[in-house]
Amino acid sequence: MTDVIVVGAGAAGMAFSILAKRQNPNLEILLIESRDRVGKKLITTGNGRCNITNSDYDIMRYHGKNPQFANSALSGFPPAKQAEFFSSLGVLVDFEQDGRAYPLSGQASSVVDALRFALDELGVEVLTSTSVNKIKKSDNAFIVNTEGNDYYCHSVVIACGGIAGGKLGNESGYTLLKSLGHLILERRPSIVQIRTDLTFVKQLKGIKVTGNVSVLDNGNKLKTEFGEILFCEYGLSGPAILQLSRLISFNQTSEISLDFVPAYSEFDLVKMMLIRKSDLSLRPVSEFFTGFLNKRLGQVIAKYCEIDIRELVSDLTTKEIAVLAHTIKEFRIAAIGTTGMSNAQVTAGGADTDQFFDTTLMSKKTKGLFAIGEVLDIDGDCGGFNLSWSWASANAAANGVCKYIKELNK
Repeated sequence: MTDVIVVGAGAAGMAFSILAKRQNPNLEILLIESRDRVGKKLITTGNGRCNITNSDYDIMRYHGKNPQFANSALSGFPPAKQAEFFSSLGVLVDFEQDGRAYPLSGQASSVVDALRFALDELGVEVLTSTSVNKIKKSDNAFIVNTEGNDYYCHSVVIACGGIAGGKLGNESGYTLLKSLGHLILERRPSIVQIRTDLTFVKQLKGIKVTGNVSVLDNGNKLKTEFGEILFCEYGLSGPAILQLSRLISFNQTSEISLDFVPAYSEFDLVKMMLIRKSDLSLRPVSEFFTGFLNKRLGQVIAKYCEIDIRELVSDLTTKEIAVLAHTIKEFRIAAIGTTGMSNAQVTAGGADTDQFFDTTLMSKKTKGLFAIGEVLDIDGDCGGFNLSWSWASANAAANGVCKYIKELNK
């Protein structure tokens, strides 16, 4: 009889196993992974650099039916403690000015290696290329069924991750929890590119700009982010877009508003453009924005405002200048949706957190059953917040499991 079986050897599953084993060296842990090696999805995070955590901890960075659920775990294992944990594994963490933290090596593979070495050094048994088909509870024991084998244990931790990321995604955690009576809330892609109306966007393919991005729902501004915006053949991408993609996933009638010059008020922009009209009067409108905005973007903005780019700048009326200024500050594009779960970095939605204790991550329905990481209905913003939740939830569950096993052995 094994003490604990962990289903899923991703970020949360590996961290849990290490933290629990360190707390109780006598704890017998079996870590089961369906893929041929551990940490496959973790290797891809942060464009291969692994954005381990973010020092700008704020519960407002987290989402779900009840994002406050994450507060206990995150407060108990904040970014500074997470950095200490990785330092103890040999991974030095470098915090950047914006709060994002990466391994000093700049390699996600080094994070996976450090976790893998620690599992081996602590004596955690790891089974790869093994899928869990079913979990049953019998008295104080669980029966975990794989292809041809039944494993018995006192406690089970579901750490299978979410369905985001195409082949790196996983449905099994939801299936197992559902079979044990847990409610799985609607799942949508998050931190993903946005599909838009292409009338003007397609003409801007490949252009990068920096500005404010707002999501509007029936004209009401839901949220604004500042950052890089990339125009693509399908719509929009870039850090600012990824941050807002969750809102698009859950608000299918949304509209995107782009502000290309956040440093200027609309009033100041009109004044500046009237001066440009005087200074550049002999140029065609197609060159009116040269040196101020991306040339192609400026031409598209003029077309958006139904202004002939062949006419002279001197022919622009004050009303047209005002319309151009308003459009530069509020370039609206209809959002059609996202590029889907296969392109998403994280799953929004998942196992209903109302059915788990926030301090230990143990199920309220089944004693000894725990769930951590992305499989739960908690997802964070782009920038290391999701991995931070993985480490924090793993730590909370490690404390919970060790306490649970100790009480069983009394």
